[in-house]
Amino acid sequence: MSMQLILTQDVENLGKAGELVSVRPGYGRNYLVPRGFAVTATVHNKNRLEHEKSLIEKRVAKERATANDLATRINGMTLQFERQVGEDEKLFGSVTSRDIQEQLKRANVEIDHRWVTLDQPVKALGKYETQVKLAAGVTATLKFWVVGKDK
Repeated sequence: MSMQLILTQDVENLGKAGELVSVRPGYGRNYLVPRGFAVTATVHNKNRLEHEKSLIEKRVAKERATANDLATRINGMTLQFERQVGEDEKLFGSVTSRDIQEQLKRANVEIDHRWVTLDQPVKALGKYETQVKLAAGVTATLKFWVVGKDK
């Protein structure tokens, strides 16, 4: 059994804004519709969607432009995290996606920590790169160093 919905925003692994999709009823009813990602595919909503398609396209284009600007800023950055190290250069603590979010915030780049694709917290000194997934399918590459701090 499936439910027909019209997406009002791009949804990863499902579709683009304005598309008609079939999903399981629970997913549509409990997640997509309450969060405003989709509306039910009634005749009224289909007609309204045709009218709003251009508005949705303009909004998505604006989100993509904003995300591209943000990606350009992030691609040009190299962050540095200082952590205390013990024997064998093992870190006390680690560098997490929240640490990256906080340091980007200090540089006037507002992102959600869930957008940073760190497989696991960084627990060693060195140079790293990670992907930051922004809106409208735009991805940036962030470079950062983890260096030792004097005690």
